[in-house]
Amino acid sequence: MQHDYAFSLPQPDAVSAAHSERCADYIRSRIHDAGGSISFAEFMHYALYAPRLGYYSAGTRKFGDDGDFVTAPEISPLFGRVIARQCAGVLRNVPGGAILEFGAGSGRLALEVLRTLDELDALPTEYSIMEVSADLRERQQRLLRRELPGIADRISWLDRMPETQRGVVIANEVLDALPVERFMRRSGGVCQLRVGDEGGEFVFVDEPAPDILAAAVESIEKDIGERLPDNYVSEVSLAAPAWLRDVAQILEHGMILLFDYGVSRREYYAPDRNEGWLRCHFRHRAHSDPLILTGIQDLTAWVDFSAIAEVAERGGLEILGYVSQSQFLLAGDIEAELQDFADMPIESQLQTAAQIKMLTLPGEMGENVKCLGLARGDIPRPAAFDSADRTHTL
Repeated sequence: MQHDYAFSLPQPDAVSAAHSERCADYIRSRIHDAGGSISFAEFMHYALYAPRLGYYSAGTRKFGDDGDFVTAPEISPLFGRVIARQCAGVLRNVPGGAILEFGAGSGRLALEVLRTLDELDALPTEYSIMEVSADLRERQQRLLRRELPGIADRISWLDRMPETQRGVVIANEVLDALPVERFMRRSGGVCQLRVGDEGGEFVFVDEPAPDILAAAVESIEKDIGERLPDNYVSEVSLAAPAWLRDVAQILEHGMILLFDYGVSRREYYAPDRNEGWLRCHFRHRAHSDPLILTGIQDLTAWVDFSAIAEVAERGGLEILGYVSQSQFLLAGDIEAELQDFADMPIESQLQTAAQIKMLTLPGEMGENVKCLGLARGDIPRPAAFDSADRTHTL
């Protein structure tokens, strides 16, 4: 089926289009089996993670210039090196301290963290990676085994979450890829926006929200102190808090670093944010239609960090800080990584300066991406949280 894509999106090549149609057929069969519609969370899960068909389960290139989007570790090694400096103090104070990374992407964050910790003589006893994509796991293995042959024996890949963790947990742009529910506030109650199939095209249909979704929306309204306007559309993540509850349960002693596009609850559900925070990425074009390009575009929803902080505190975790990515990098002493800047060739200086701008400027990732630091047990507070902490806004 030929689609006329809006938003000035590039047309997918024939192979990608055929893959997208196979993924769409898979989801249509799930819709048929469900009696005519599925929740948006189910649709998002299948579009991203359906075996061999979903965006993260298939072998398409996702990161970098040839992919659909770029993440901080792809932009510059400085991101991973600053994170490593924050991890070093924790690992030195937690006996047997290890690192667990969720969703390691291309593997470049793990590469720079381990490379820097090796230089600082603060290597973890083990660096474990939880990766749902078999294709990405293979790429990570090739990269890390090639670049870090001397410490490759410390790196392992897990099929399930470990029973315990001591040291550090890192999740960079993981929470925003977890499926979300979409809802609409009506005068008569909360509606769940579901996905149906109409003449071979995916469409939104609305039905009365199940109790768990209605209760989540009512809890949001209670917290912000007002009822959302009629016909207000947004998302709520039931998966992200559940994920953090599981991580909190396994952390015996150490720190969790969560990096993601996100805001506080009051910002998330502000009156002018009708239509929510769902974003789609295809060939470095961002748009807001999740029902097209099935299986070949990334689907993300910004994170309600207030919800994550609430779950953390209920799970007995301490909030170390909540800062923008820019403040994390600046307070985390990114300048220490630039001591040889003046000696670089001019081309390298320009490239490095451009990378730092992308990582730190408000109009780029600097303000939109936040870092929430959590801890259990007595650990030194990383310097990256010493400036412009905005925990009070959560």
